[in-house]
Amino acid sequence: AIRTALFGSEISKFRDADDEYPIQLRLKQEDRNQVEKLLGMNITYRDMNMGGVLRNVPLSSVADISYSTTFSQINRKNNERIITLSSDVIVPYNPTEVNQQILNSISDLELPSGYSVRQGGEQEEQNKTMGFLGGAFGVSLILIYLILAAQFNSIIKPIIIFVTILLSLIGVLLGFMLFGKTFSVIMSGVGIIALAGIVVKNGILLIEFTDELMARGYNLKHAIVEAGSTRLTPVLLTAASAVLGLIPLAFGLTIDFAAMFIDLNPVIHVGGDSAVFWNILAWTIIYGLTFSTILTLLIVPCMYYINERVKLKLSKKS
Repeated sequence: AIRTALFGSEISKFRDADDEYPIQLRLKQEDRNQVEKLLGMNITYRDMNMGGVLRNVPLSSVADISYSTTFSQINRKNNERIITLSSDVIVPYNPTEVNQQILNSISDLELPSGYSVRQGGEQEEQNKTMGFLGGAFGVSLILIYLILAAQFNSIIKPIIIFVTILLSLIGVLLGFMLFGKTFSVIMSGVGIIALAGIVVKNGILLIEFTDELMARGYNLKHAIVEAGSTRLTPVLLTAASAVLGLIPLAFGLTIDFAAMFIDLNPVIHVGGDSAVFWNILAWTIIYGLTFSTILTLLIVPCMYYINERVKLKLSKKS
């Protein structure tokens, strides 16, 4: 009754040739603004104790009005009452860093029993995405290891190749730190998973050709040196082609091919809309692949040499 008196209820519609309009029934303006008149408003109900007789009583006989401070609404999530505090983050601040500062500030806050504080919204979705990408990365590593172990018929050699993945992760982190770029959980995570399948190729090339040379009768050192020098060119070329291919995506380079072929006037633009979303993925692969390729040519042969020397000593002892 109070809601109808204040805000009105739709009782019918008015239609004309073009549209229809709702007809709202509510109290007049001067009556809605006076509490005394609202309390004097009659409430109609059916008295079932008296055979369903309709009765009218003033609102003041069944309700009382008091002024207080309270919430305008109660929000719930998973059947629990929640209060949400939100804010935008302006440039140059980073949402992840701001959220971490908030957590550090409220870490010593003593909450009553039954109360808890947790971050939601973008941070909650980011944590879910991080968990999913972490699981996907772990599954990809297991699959890569199983394939390499079956290919080389060895347990240690796949682990040596996995060093290239570790180097790519180090390269990604160093690249983002040195150049001051923002690390995105989604796009950087996808780039790291993609790197796991890209960088192992360099280690496979080196180890596979070294095994082939040793099968031909080369001694260990000669085989490693020969494999490194022979595979140097394909390793560098494949890495360079991948990095150069990602440069347009990293800088958001766009070319109007229609204008280039029709009017012979290509419209080249740097920093297009695609760069906002895709450049983090491109830079992740560029940093990781560049760093991993350079060190793979040094570390993988060294680890291969150490592994073969240890196997040789163990076989002599046995």
